[in-house]
Amino acid sequence: MKNDPLRILVAEDSPTARRLLVEIIRADPGLTVVGEARDGVEAVELAQRLRPSLVTMDIQMPRMDGLEATRRIMTEVPTPVVVVSTLVERDIQTSMAALRAGALAVLQKPLGPESPDFDAESRRLRDTLKAMAEVKVVRRWPDRAAAPVPPPAVAAPPMPPTPPGVVALAASTGGPAALFRLLSELPANFPAPLLVVQHIAIGFSQGLAQWLGTAGPLPVKVAEDGEPLLPGHVYLAPDDRHLGVRSEGVAEVSRAAPVNGFRPSATWMFRSVARAHGPASLAVILTGMGQDGLEGVRELHGAGGRILAQDEQTSVVYGMPGVVVGANLAHEVVALPDLAARLTAAFRGTA
Repeated sequence: MKNDPLRILVAEDSPTARRLLVEIIRADPGLTVVGEARDGVEAVELAQRLRPSLVTMDIQMPRMDGLEATRRIMTEVPTPVVVVSTLVERDIQTSMAALRAGALAVLQKPLGPESPDFDAESRRLRDTLKAMAEVKVVRRWPDRAAAPVPPPAVAAPPMPPTPPGVVALAASTGGPAALFRLLSELPANFPAPLLVVQHIAIGFSQGLAQWLGTAGPLPVKVAEDGEPLLPGHVYLAPDDRHLGVRSEGVAEVSRAAPVNGFRPSATWMFRSVARAHGPASLAVILTGMGQDGLEGVRELHGAGGRILAQDEQTSVVYGMPGVVVGANLAHEVVALPDLAARLTAAFRGTA
């Protein structure tokens, strides 16, 4: 039945934390807990047996940790996975790796009813579970397996003769893994700064920057207001702050009001880049849920900037790029494996 509650499997080794999660989830009639796993081995076994709508995954667990359990689930019984993690360095880095392995989102563990933010955190967790449970995940093959042969590349149109002054990238669901792949393929001498708005739970932006910094040669950091934007450097929007660029080529980090509920907002970033760089703007819209960025892309398009959107086949969720393509604002629709080459081509003036 379409209105049946979503079936959630909770993987958490702490009995106290597990009970709290179960109570938070069961407070919503649209959600039901069908199983509780005390470690990663049980999480994989119950995912295979119960076929839940979604798994909440702890990171540090006995016998098998959340990263390996996520890998096993995504190869054996593909199921949406949301990591529910603590804000300690080891857990954050493993959580980021779980996103690359196929987890859809990472959330901070609720602190408990004594926290003043408990109600808001609980609602955020339930809303995230309901949204992520609708994502159609695909089977992930182990790294040792041969990857499917990609279709032959189609020659893309040349970029405009004016090289971009900045590359602005936006992503949400599926974005961390897409960014990791892109940064692993960009050259060390990439000739422009890259600004990134990635929707992620508060508290994880610094860990995301550190993890993305291991992908390839480009340094990655959380942006600071007023710092110079250097070529070949990647700047992430901080927690709960907008990221943009001032005309003098320095970062702008702002506490301005959320845009359509988002801070950081891709639309805020794209508008800022369009005003500072005009036709020397290059926007990239990666996989993500919703339509953050659409209005900013519209303004950047009107200023003569260039827009690339990730294609549907390689997007985990075709929301953010899909609305841009549907509005006829994308100059190119690019598969993720081809994106690094297209960005590099923007500075050669050739396809």
